Amino acid sequence: MEITLQTLLIVCPLVFLAGLVDSVAGGGGLISLPAYLLAGLPPHLATATNKCSSTFGTILTTVRFLRHGHVHAVSAGLSVVFSLVGSWLGARLNMVLPEVYLYWFLLGSLPVIAVVIILKRDLGAENRMDSLSTRALLVRCAAIALVIGAYDGFFGPGTGTFLVLALTGLCGFDLLTASGNAKVMNLTSNIAAFVTFAFSGNILWALGIPAALFGIAGQYVGSGLALKNGAKVIRPMFLLVLVLLLGTVVYDVAVG
Repeated sequence: MEITLQTLLIVCPLVFLAGLVDSVAGGGGLISLPAYLLAGLPPHLATATNKCSSTFGTILTTVRFLRHGHVHAVSAGLSVVFSLVGSWLGARLNMVLPEVYLYWFLLGSLPVIAVVIILKRDLGAENRMDSLSTRALLVRCAAIALVIGAYDGFFGPGTGTFLVLALTGLCGFDLLTASGNAKVMNLTSNIAAFVTFAFSGNILWALGIPAALFGIAGQYVGSGLALKNGAKVIRPMFLLVLVLLLGTVVYDVAVG
């Protein structure tokens, strides 16, 4: 496929925006993947090239959260393992269970989650991990990783957002630490998918590399905003991602 200036002008600014949103609250793929489709890429090339542009930006954000100490390393390492297992189970489940059931579940749950974020203004405002024993914390993190990893393998959009919400609500993480742990888990799955697509020859490097540079820039700006302003920036981004995800689900149900 020929990559034109028009293609770059459509994709790169939207990938920058996707990187900014993703670094703060997850869900960047809800912006970047449609950008590739809007530019005329067929779905298999859009999905593969999107992984190229998102993986490198996620690496940057993950490193920044690690350097600032906003990752709970033990639970993050355990969560990666259970997330991979869950993703495999979700992919297997996708082969036998129609996605429409998940669509209807999301249509009912997403507005409720949005209302909770709006009303519960202290969600993730401070770290409450000390209220749990180490064993209880790790068990909860493993369960979250397994369940949301299965969602990622089955469907995918908004995985990072759901991880952050679950880690703050069930494990007592503050928003920054929850975001850091979610980035570690997302990075693992991104690298696995990126390597797979790279070896399959489905990545359009002439588009993926410049888009990756814009994604890195977006992730850098967004992670800086998150690290500096914390919940003041993260909460509104959560609501934006939930609205985007709800719109995606409604559209898929309507046209499907």
